[in-house]
Amino acid sequence: MKVTIVGGAGGVGASTAFNLALTRLPLEVVVVDRRPEMVISHVMDLDQVLEQSPGGTVRSGSISDVRDADVVVLVSATPLTVGTSRLEYLEQNAAIADEFADELPAGFAGVIVVVSNPVDPLVTRLQRRTGVDRRRVLGYTLNDSLRLRTGLARALGVPPGSVQAWVLGEHGDASVPLMGRVSVNGLHVQPTTAQAAAAEEYLRTWYVRHVALDSGRSSTWTSGLGVARMVTALAGAGELWPASIVLDGEYGIEGVAVTVPVTIGRDGAEVVHTWELGSGELAALRASAEVVRAAAGSIAAG
Repeated sequence: MKVTIVGGAGGVGASTAFNLALTRLPLEVVVVDRRPEMVISHVMDLDQVLEQSPGGTVRSGSISDVRDADVVVLVSATPLTVGTSRLEYLEQNAAIADEFADELPAGFAGVIVVVSNPVDPLVTRLQRRTGVDRRRVLGYTLNDSLRLRTGLARALGVPPGSVQAWVLGEHGDASVPLMGRVSVNGLHVQPTTAQAAAAEEYLRTWYVRHVALDSGRSSTWTSGLGVARMVTALAGAGELWPASIVLDGEYGIEGVAVTVPVTIGRDGAEVVHTWELGSGELAALRASAEVVRAAAGSIAAG
């Protein structure tokens, strides 16, 4: 499987390439970026990673390598700045996404994984612009669910990795945590009001607290591992994931991308699941879709 990482010289892109190398799967990973020296530096370094974790290949490439890729990971984005929400990057990152979209051939048969923010309006725009089947244009949004799981693990006093929990909707302030679908080691757990509040506060303040550090980096390690896991799931037989996808009537939402549960495999989102939600959760999900719709409609068609 050929995986082309556009924006691969940055922290998230390089971390994705590194984690893909660690899978030992027969992947052809192609790193593309406008900073060729950085790409070469990463590839030279990763050559020795492959000596320790053989199985795939990593090489530098050009934007033309998106045309025959099985999976394209779009990471390119404008740098983060303090006090700026994800939605404020839309116009600049939409221009980057448009350039990428225009490189894709008619009838592109691969899967596009969008990591750049704001991910939901960008998935919506890319799917419209390219005409690629909606099930093969997916936004990476696992981090929201991971942060909710971390917050819940701390509130519940259980080890990392033992909590299963989900966040749907917009990847941002309008996200919708599902407190009724929490489990610990496979057993359903209903958090107390205080535990749920503490976990939600962790989820909703994480991005603000992290960007306020002004470190010049995003969630490099989390996203790199998560994206690599998502890519390998696309090579598999089906796995349940939260992902941003343009909806076609599911949850009463049409023509806009938000995170919902999907089973992903070789054809992208092989199943879009419609979970039964509480009335408040469903209303919040639909409201988050309108936030995305307004954002996607706020920029020129390009």
